[in-house]
This record gives sequence, structure tokens and C-alpha cells, in this order.
Amino acid sequence: MLKIGPIEIKNQVVLAPMAGVCNPAFRLIAKEFGAGLVCAEMVADQGIIHHNEKTLQMLYVDEREKPLSLQIFGGSKETLVAAAQYVDKYTNADIIDINMGCPVPKITKCDAGARWLLEPEKIYEMVSAVADAVEKPVTVKMRMGWDSDHIFAVENAQAVEQAGGQAVAVHGRTRVQMYEGEANWDIIRKVKESVNIPVIGNGDVKTPYDAKRMLDTTGVDGVMIGRGALGNPWMLYRTVQYLETGVIYDDPSPKEKVDVCLLHFERLAKLKGEYIAVREMRKHAAWYLKGLRGGNDVRKEINLCETGDQLREILQDFILQVESVHA
Repeated sequence: MLKIGPIEIKNQVVLAPMAGVCNPAFRLIAKEFGAGLVCAEMVADQGIIHHNEKTLQMLYVDEREKPLSLQIFGGSKETLVAAAQYVDKYTNADIIDINMGCPVPKITKCDAGARWLLEPEKIYEMVSAVADAVEKPVTVKMRMGWDSDHIFAVENAQAVEQAGGQAVAVHGRTRVQMYEGEANWDIIRKVKESVNIPVIGNGDVKTPYDAKRMLDTTGVDGVMIGRGALGNPWMLYRTVQYLETGVIYDDPSPKEKVDVCLLHFERLAKLKGEYIAVREMRKHAAWYLKGLRGGNDVRKEINLCETGDQLREILQDFILQVESVHA
């Protein structure tokens, strides 16, 4: 059982907070496919404290998603604390997570995200200020370091623990690596050995076997799955089942993939309106259709479609084609 502060999580599988992806539509699917904990995409502290309408909408949590971790980022202690207090008081999230891993220049330029990885003292100062100011448990998601010359994962995780952080998730890549190269699980193991709070491992968990191997070789308390779940919530379900029973369930059929893709679209349309949902679903549909015969042609059609009806029709026609081939 993975436990973060008082929050009990029913299994060891955690959905990573992915920007532009982890809105309530996707998170709810991940939860229905068995993820023990789902994490929301990062939200800017400035947007929260200035009550930016779009930002505040990102704080919405459907009760069915719980337990849920809401992630915030920022570069100044005052604004980060104020944002955390808002999340603590006005949202039904269970956990407040601080982003210390985002490698994107527009974030690191603001002294936020992965920029913190260079300064364990700053991490201690920021995390303790937030943890002291809120009731909900505070956690941190970080990378192993800034670059190969500045890998302070152990010191940074210890700073999180000393500051009152209740768990730390570690992505085994540096900021410079972005999403390239291999994740270093050895560093994740060293972090686990150096702190007493739960550690969640992240990076290169593409199959249920990878998840088991990460748990076995690093000793982490949970595994965080990010890109492996894009268009593939079955990865979450199959991982939970494999960790609990040792059985690997079959991959979904093309029809199952398209059905969930359509469900995802309907939820997104309800959340953001059809115009935005159609455009956002272009990338998701590409992920759902990846590897399916004829999927490439369908993806090209979806990239051109403008309305929900067109999107539904393209996907339904695709399934009729697939089924007629197998009939």
C-alpha cells in the first residue's frame, strides 16, 4: 500500500502529471483503468493568485478522480505559498505537488521547475514554507539533476523530507536530457535508500514488466507512468493487474481503443467545448491509433476535421472497416 501523509492509495501505479494532457477528461479514464493516484497537469502559481479564469478552471477535480494530486509551479516563495493556500482551501485535491522537474525554458527562466535542481537550500526553503502553510500533504516531483555534472537527486530528496514533504517522485533523467536517452534507475534507487518518505520512480516504464522491474531493482514505493499511458490507459490497467496477480492481460482490440478514444473526446467536449476538444483530440487520436493497421490514414483525416460529428464519423468508419476485414 502506498501512503502519502494520511492519504491511502490502493495500489502502486501513479499517473504522471503531463502538461497539456492530464485534464479531468484524461485523468478520469486513467482512474477508471485502475491508476491508484492521478496527478493533474502543472498550474502556474501566478495564474492562481491573480485568479486567472483559465488557470482556475485547471483546478477542477471530479470527485470520481480522487485521490488526486494537484501540481503547482513557481519561482518565488511568496507566490508559491499563496497558490498552495488557495489549492488547500478551495479545491478538493488530496495532495499538493510542487513541480521541480519541468525542463521547458520558459519555466526554468522564471526560476521554476527544474531550475530548483541546482539548489538544495532553495528546495528546503520553498518546500518548508509551503508545507507549513497548508493542511494537505505536500509532495515534490523532480528530475535527478540539471545536467550530468549537477546530479543532486539524493541531497534534493533529503531537503524535501527535512522540509516536511510527504513523498518525492523522481524522474531518472536530467533537465538537459529532456525526454531523450535512458532514465537512470540507479539514481532512483539511491534516493530511495537515502530518505524515509515514499519515493515514486519515473522514467522508461513502458510495459507492466518495466514497472515490476523498477519496483524490484530500486525498492521504490510506487511507479509513475507518463508517456506510456498516452492513448493507452490499458497500460495502467495491465500494470496494476500484473503487479497484483502476475497475469498479463491481452492488448485491447482496435474497437476497444476507438471506443475509449470517443469517450475521451465526449468528456473533453463537455469540459472545454467541442471546438477546442476536436483540436486537442488530434494528438490523442494519433496516440490511440498508433500501431493499428490503417491508423496513419485515419490520423491524417482527423488532423483536418473541424467538428465533433466529423471526428465521430471518421472513427466509426474506421472501426467498420477493421471489423469487415476480420469478419
